[in-house]
Amino acid sequence: MSATTSTLDFTTRFSGSPSAPSATPPASADVPLSRLSILAGRVLTTIISLLLAMDAAVKVFMLPAAIDGTAQLGFPPAVVLPLGLIEVACLVLYLIPRTSILGAVLWTGYFGGAVATHVRLDNPLFTHTLSPIYAAILLWGGLWLRDRRLRNVFAKV
Repeated sequence: MSATTSTLDFTTRFSGSPSAPSATPPASADVPLSRLSILAGRVLTTIISLLLAMDAAVKVFMLPAAIDGTAQLGFPPAVVLPLGLIEVACLVLYLIPRTSILGAVLWTGYFGGAVATHVRLDNPLFTHTLSPIYAAILLWGGLWLRDRRLRNVFAKV
């Protein structure tokens, strides 16, 4: 076999010619979204986004409620502003369609820390400890209902 033959063979195998397998799934593999699903997803996203924006604003503006609540959880008042800024960053990422999944993942981590804090303090289960889980369900539920990419990932699992 000459060098020319092996080079041509290599280029035809990996050139992306029509005979090469495609890296992207066909369009028919997309999970369909109904208008009702998209509307319900936007409603859930709006509800949870308003709640999270209010929580972030209370922390960013260092309102007494945020400082007192943070102190009751055992954290120094100096962490209130950084926590509020983290919430703002996560919310912005969640509300931008291209980065919404990343935002939801980051929020999930934030909520995990909140659950751990409430477990450490032995707070009531359904009202305090699980409230971040309720927020995460709304957050991911809204995203699931309105984002085809997220549905496609789980459709292949």
